[in-house]
Amino acid sequence: MADQNRAGRQHEDDEQEEPQGPLEIAIVGDLNDRASDITEKLLEVPMDGECILYFDSPGGSAYAAMSLLTIIAMRRLNATGIVTGECSSAALWPFAACRRRLVTPFSVLLFHPMKWQSEEHVHHAEATEWARHFGELEQTMDDVLARYLKMPRKKLAAWMRPGRYVSGAEFAAEGLAELFEI
Repeated sequence: MADQNRAGRQHEDDEQEEPQGPLEIAIVGDLNDRASDITEKLLEVPMDGECILYFDSPGGSAYAAMSLLTIIAMRRLNATGIVTGECSSAALWPFAACRRRLVTPFSVLLFHPMKWQSEEHVHHAEATEWARHFGELEQTMDDVLARYLKMPRKKLAAWMRPGRYVSGAEFAAEGLAELFEI
């Protein structure tokens, strides 16, 4: 009888450890500093599983952005993205990969061209190769963003150059997200 009671309590403990609802992941701060943690949390979501991503990020590395978008897409995650504050620059790519996107009237999204970054003491040949790669990367990333947002490339280009802050209300009015009134 004591073994049955212990087994019953163990079963109850196991059930209590099961997460309730989709995994919630905060994407807060610079992607460069958080990409590893966010990647690990996304990998905890089962294939085709659900998660909620909360965004308050100024962006970061273009490569981190594409990595997160790729994980969401390849794992076919049913991700809901919610901009609680800012979703700017590189943070736009993982947000675009979300199947459902929500913004508030106070949300802000900054669209801008990629920024050149270089290490000190770069040789001319390396700088030339980086410039070539940079041009291709910028074009490809803009195409991916337009495709995932289901946004006309021309409209995206107008927001990207010279760079534009878009309010949550305007983003929702374009049909790119749902507006959540708070």
